[in-house]
Amino acid sequence: MSRFKLVADLSNKRYVYIWADGIYCNVRMEERQCLLVIIGATKEGKKELLALESGFRESELSWTELLLDLKHRGLKAAPELAIGDGALGFWKALTKVYHNTRWQRCWVHKTANVLNKLPKSIQAKAKEKLHQIWMAPDKAEAEKHFDDFIEIYEAKYPKAAKCLKKDRDALLTFYDFPAEHWRHIRTTNPIESTFSSVRLRTAKVRSCFSSTTVVTMAFKLCQSAQKRWQRLHRSERLAEVIEGIKFINGVEENRNAA
Repeated sequence: MSRFKLVADLSNKRYVYIWADGIYCNVRMEERQCLLVIIGATKEGKKELLALESGFRESELSWTELLLDLKHRGLKAAPELAIGDGALGFWKALTKVYHNTRWQRCWVHKTANVLNKLPKSIQAKAKEKLHQIWMAPDKAEAEKHFDDFIEIYEAKYPKAAKCLKKDRDALLTFYDFPAEHWRHIRTTNPIESTFSSVRLRTAKVRSCFSSTTVVTMAFKLCQSAQKRWQRLHRSERLAEVIEGIKFINGVEENRNAA
């Protein structure tokens, strides 16, 4: 197992959001492995690579080891929100290590999963319907579009409807956080956009890779990409999230009442 840590001592760090994903590179390797990646957003709104590790699969054990490593390096305060795909291993591990952290399922991954269960002829229209859910200005409207999608597709395509329904709550968690941050926390884009370059780089090389070679290449590319990562929009609102201020439809509860 190969592991890289960009921030060795986390004892003075506070990460409000974390993004987690398991990335498979399209290369010939000695063994079938994936890269387990965690990126965090500091209380100042800066994104940082927290961990990068190779694993044989996205198992609960692999993710637990990685999250425990964060805690051992000093990250005692649980992130307020974790954004990830549907890999059950990560969410089970998160519950063990940072049980107070809330869940947000990635809408890009979920959209792909739902569309894969529909005929290609109707995928474009279905994608528009899904887009209406997570781009709705408030949770009530999102719930309406959610119900509409189920009603339209459940009879003929029950697997697609079930795929969407089973993560309903975790897909809509972002409405309880500042609206200025929605663009950042609805998807795992910080990881996906970074690792698109890793996939491109490895796809051009036909030789067989060792796991260490792949992780080293990914780590160096992440180091370079991190310099270009944008801070979270309206990062000053992160202090309010840490403070425990309640948000309804992206707006501070007291402002909503006013």
